[in-house]
Amino acid sequence: MVTFTEALATGPLVLDGGLSNQLEADGHDLSDALWSARLLADRPDAVRAAHRAYFLAGARVATTASYQATYEGFAARGIDAGRTTELLALSVRLAHEAADQARTEGVRGPLWVAASAGPYGAMLADGSEYRGRYGLSVDKLERFHRPRLEVLAAAGPDVLALETVPDADEARALVRAVRGLGVPAWLSYSVSGGLTRAGQPLEEAFALAAEADEVIAVGVNCCSPQDADAAVPLAARITGKPVVVYPNSGERWDAGRRSWCGPVTFNVEGRAAHWVRDGARLIGGCCRVGPEGIAGLAAQVRE
Repeated sequence: MVTFTEALATGPLVLDGGLSNQLEADGHDLSDALWSARLLADRPDAVRAAHRAYFLAGARVATTASYQATYEGFAARGIDAGRTTELLALSVRLAHEAADQARTEGVRGPLWVAASAGPYGAMLADGSEYRGRYGLSVDKLERFHRPRLEVLAAAGPDVLALETVPDADEARALVRAVRGLGVPAWLSYSVSGGLTRAGQPLEEAFALAAEADEVIAVGVNCCSPQDADAAVPLAARITGKPVVVYPNSGERWDAGRRSWCGPVTFNVEGRAAHWVRDGARLIGGCCRVGPEGIAGLAAQVRE
């Protein structure tokens, strides 16, 4: 049986889009501090359905609803450690079940599950995931991430998604935290221009993963498509690894109007082809990219 790592060598794989997009489109309120992770406890059927929608749209990889699922975050809601462990494992199982459903509906070829681990700032739910620099040492960040990564890895995903990482120091902690887990990982930064959100040059940030055998792909997510255009060839050159890229739609959040504005630039014709040419092997969407956007992306990748 082909492993996920081996599959990357055969050509690009299409990732899903923003899980929250599909959940909100289905009528679920995600204003809670736990965001989509709350539905692991309250509406696991909705999470499974959202994964299924992306598989039917052409995604080959489902990213679990565990981005904001942490022991500390659930504890703040009165959920004990035992139940949190169950919910983390459930996030992986739901994605596998969605893949099984998609197969019964005619989807052919391998389908994969990526267990999401968001940054420390995602647990804080105060926007610091887009700033980094939490005032914690690399050792403390590693101790924060390791327990849930152990549970996620034991649940049987094909890959760990270390995603929306704003800070090279946190990336260093995550690379250390996945050692010995027996599951490959991708490392994906949230960026602005040629810098991490914490302000470090991407050359330095990408280089952290160059010699980490556990990290099989490096790149960016939750950024503008234009920033992704520049980051993909840089990640390939610095690390020599396959590149992962899943930017936002290109729209801009207007805090005053509390609405999204500006053009959607995610599926500009030829963009996916350029990413593939520049080294991308995992290609999908993040905020404001739903199943329709992934269907368009999948068509571009097939062409």
